[in-house]
This record gives sequence, C-alpha cells and structure tokens, in this order.
Amino acid sequence: MKPYYYSLSDYLKAAYGEKIYKIALDGGFSCPNRDGTLDTRGCIFCSKGGSGEFAIPTKGLTIDEQIAAGLSLFHEKKTGHRYIAYFQAYTNTYGPVSRLDKLYREALLHPSIAGISIATRPDCLGEEVLSLLDVLKKEFPDKFIWIELGVQTVSEKTASYLRRGYPLAVCTEAITRLSSLSIPVILHFIIGLPGENKAQLLEDIHYANHHAVFGIKLQLLHILKHTDLAREYELGHCRMLSKEEYLDMLVYGITHLSPAITIHRLTGDGPKELLLAPLWSLNKREVLNSLHKKMKLEHAYQGKEFFA
Repeated sequence: MKPYYYSLSDYLKAAYGEKIYKIALDGGFSCPNRDGTLDTRGCIFCSKGGSGEFAIPTKGLTIDEQIAAGLSLFHEKKTGHRYIAYFQAYTNTYGPVSRLDKLYREALLHPSIAGISIATRPDCLGEEVLSLLDVLKKEFPDKFIWIELGVQTVSEKTASYLRRGYPLAVCTEAITRLSSLSIPVILHFIIGLPGENKAQLLEDIHYANHHAVFGIKLQLLHILKHTDLAREYELGHCRMLSKEEYLDMLVYGITHLSPAITIHRLTGDGPKELLLAPLWSLNKREVLNSLHKKMKLEHAYQGKEFFA
C-alpha cells in the first residue's frame, strides 16, 4: 500500500536501516527577540522555555552529559544504536562562533550520534556561522548537519503580528546559502494562526516546494500559559481549530506538498502543564490515527495535488 506521506521515520529507516530518535538538547542560548536586540518579549506564541520544554535541562551539564541523560530515557524503547542530537531551545546559532563550534563538535564526536539538527532563526546565520557549518560538514562526512528554520508563515502581515522580527526575504536568502553548502533545511510552519486559512497554508506549502527543502514541520498552533498569545486567547481574539478542522487543513497541505520533502512533524507536543488549548492535541497518537483514517477514506497521499 502506498504510504500516506513521506515521514522522517521512513527517511531514517531507508537511509540508516534502523529507527533513530531525537535527543533534545539545551545549549544555553538566548534569542534576539528576547535579549533586547530586536525585542524583549519573544514571539507572541513562544513560552519561557523557548520551545525547549522537552530538551534535557542544562543545569550545568555538558552536551555529553545531556546526551547521556537523553540516552537513558530510551533504554526501554526498541531503537537502533544511533540518535539525533537536536539543539532545540531558543536560537541555536545565536552566540560566539567559538562556543557554537565547541557545542556542535561535542555532539558530533559522540559515538551514538548520527548527526545534529539545529533549530534557529534565518537572521542568525551570518557568514561566520555558515563557514563553521561548512567546516564541520567536511570534517564529519559520516554524520549529517540539518538546520531547522522557524519561518511559521510566509505572510508578512501574520509574521508582524507574531513579532517574528525578520522579513521573508531573509529566510529565502538563508535557504539559498545553506543549499549552496549542501546543508539540508527543515522549515517550521504553524497551522491555525489567527486570520489564516487554507489559501495561506497553500502559500506556505508552495514556498517549501519552490525551494525544494529537505523537510517540513507542520505544527498545530498551541496556546501556552504565560505567553502574549494566551492573553489574546483569553480576550477572545484567537480562535482555535477543532480537531476536524485541523485534520482537514493538514490533509490539504500534505496533498499539495512535494513527495520529495520529508515530513518531520504533523501535530506538535504542547507540554501538559503549559497547554491552555487545544486540549485535544494532547492525545498525539489519536490525532495521527485520525489523520491516517481520513487520508485512507479520501484516498489522499502526499503530492496527490502537487505539480512541479
């Protein structure tokens, strides 16, 4: 049977012959949207943890120690022998290049790490950072380096509302420069942003298709406590999608997505203690099962509506 979509798990099994899990790390970074360079409030949806609630807490731990702590969480899971070191919290290219070099190198040198995935902002990929990534890519040819860019939306209007802090052209330039170095790019998009609909989602998908990125994350909008978006939600300015509406949007996006692009996420993991809405998203397995059932009933699959 034809798979419904090209998942990260499928890609990794084909490329490495085994299941590979991510170990989320906290490199102790900040963000220009929080340290006063651009703003001090962060994006309106971003929690105090900077999207790193599932990362191993730093608490003075080295990257090696964080990886060891992460490995211990998988001792009961049936896995392969390799893992992805995921630099997740805040902006993970935002710091002195010497420090970035030390952190990335420590992860890449670990024998259990197949490669690293670095979550960052496209406006934090200066010449020195790109040069470092190029050097490390050549020094570790048997391991991969991925860059994850939190673009969220291609709409400049919505991006301004989110306080993203950079125009889309900056993201486009970052993708182009990373591609010239043969460094795979993963784009993060949020489904269900205020004022957005299927037409906007289609623009996001077309953007990913046009730039032939390696991967994409489609993230349901979460309302987390203690964020500015939570205040908007409590004032009734932000309507949440129902599960049925979200699945409808998701299937629409998947069918228009190039079959060559790897899907790294389709739901998201809002931490229970912080999540205000939508609470139905907490049952991730049920959401994915419902998605697969819907795609089967509709004879839908990734790329069905894609035209190069």
